[in-house]
Amino acid sequence: MKLEQIYTGCLAQGAYYITSNGEAAIIDPLRETQPYLDRLQKDGVTLKYIFETHFHADFVSGHVDLSKATGAEIVYGATAKPGFDAVIAEDSQIFEIGDVKIKVLHTPGHTMESSCFLLLDKDGKETALFSGDTLFLGDVGRPDLAQKAANLTQDELAGLLYESIYTKILTLPDSLIIYPGHGAGSACGKNMMKETVDTLGNQRKVNYALNQASKADFIQAVTEGLLPPPAYFGMNVSMNKQGYVSFDEVMKRGTSALSPEDFEITANASNALVLDTRIETNFVEGFIPKSIHIGLDGDFAPWVGALIVDVQQPILLVVDAGKEVEAITRLSRVGFDRVLGYLQGGFEAWKLAGKEVDTIHQVSAEQFAKEVVVGVSKVVDVRRESEYEAQHLEGAFSKPLAYINDWSKDIPNQHFYLYCAGGYRSVIAASILQARGYRNFTEVAGGFNAISLTKLPTSDFVCQSKLMH
Repeated sequence: MKLEQIYTGCLAQGAYYITSNGEAAIIDPLRETQPYLDRLQKDGVTLKYIFETHFHADFVSGHVDLSKATGAEIVYGATAKPGFDAVIAEDSQIFEIGDVKIKVLHTPGHTMESSCFLLLDKDGKETALFSGDTLFLGDVGRPDLAQKAANLTQDELAGLLYESIYTKILTLPDSLIIYPGHGAGSACGKNMMKETVDTLGNQRKVNYALNQASKADFIQAVTEGLLPPPAYFGMNVSMNKQGYVSFDEVMKRGTSALSPEDFEITANASNALVLDTRIETNFVEGFIPKSIHIGLDGDFAPWVGALIVDVQQPILLVVDAGKEVEAITRLSRVGFDRVLGYLQGGFEAWKLAGKEVDTIHQVSAEQFAKEVVVGVSKVVDVRRESEYEAQHLEGAFSKPLAYINDWSKDIPNQHFYLYCAGGYRSVIAASILQARGYRNFTEVAGGFNAISLTKLPTSDFVCQSKLMH
């Protein structure tokens, strides 16, 4: 038997590949299926099952395309009602892959169909648990996402999650290897560890959710401090549940190379969003007016999902040469399938064609230190609240980038400065604000990392952040 974790850092997502005696299973595959098909061919094995731990909210799985390409059956846990052919497994049902077995454990709570898959080796020993979004390392799945579908409150779902974990998972041996669906950085939990593999025994010691004195304490602990889920989550659930357009079709349409003239015509005719994925230092120096910047070099797909409200939004890409396939692939992973093409020759071709160009007003941290009047000048910190609370420029307002679609309505009339940790997020924010007509701000290059090297005062005092009047 061979077992491999295929971890995608941008999504903080783990897929799993298991082979035994000529047969294979894949758990929670990503949208693009060709890498799996290549691996199956290389290993000379037949894909027998595609196991899905639940209807994912944060990414679109490759289960439908992979099943069509291989004939493998898609397997869900009890109560799942997909819009395509699938095996709906009973609790404790066994599936054989070569010499090993997968036992389905129905573990509702994160969602009603959520299930874990217990790996039994050729001797029947409980070896590993593919825990999906039921149990993470350091955390458990958030119980607030499936409220509408389940017609239950988040507390009721948290109660189900407690029963699933305490009666089905914590009865398993300490030696069991836990392979979670996500790691640190995912919005599917709030306290995940950076590690991606652990033993159940260690999780009993370090995971706060596994050390609650009562069901009521568990419910309070796992529901406390949950942030609103990204807007695209519900649309991804629907795609995973009902099916989606073939990834090959998405790629074929998206890789249409458009001249600057055709790019401009298409943008105007389709009301497409122009998404510039170049590195932020290049973007600030020149870009297509009203384009939005989200750099491929960072957490590209999650930020697209968090900031672009509708997965049906038509998109035109500005990418560095050779990066168009990567951009389209990563967009498709979070359900943004309507890429209409990319700018042939990149931004340089746009400039050479004599088209209009815009820039972001930016200053260095050193210049910022000379200009800013602490306590008087308006300064906006777009990092996460936890980063802000740890340390920030004294007097700065906390306005996390994830909620810019809400707080941008309260932009002050006076000039303000904008910073994040190193520049990636503040340039995203600057591009969004400028596309919406705001120009009364200055972005600080290098962000708080650079600001902290100046003599400006910093604080861990939480500044009132509801309004920036």
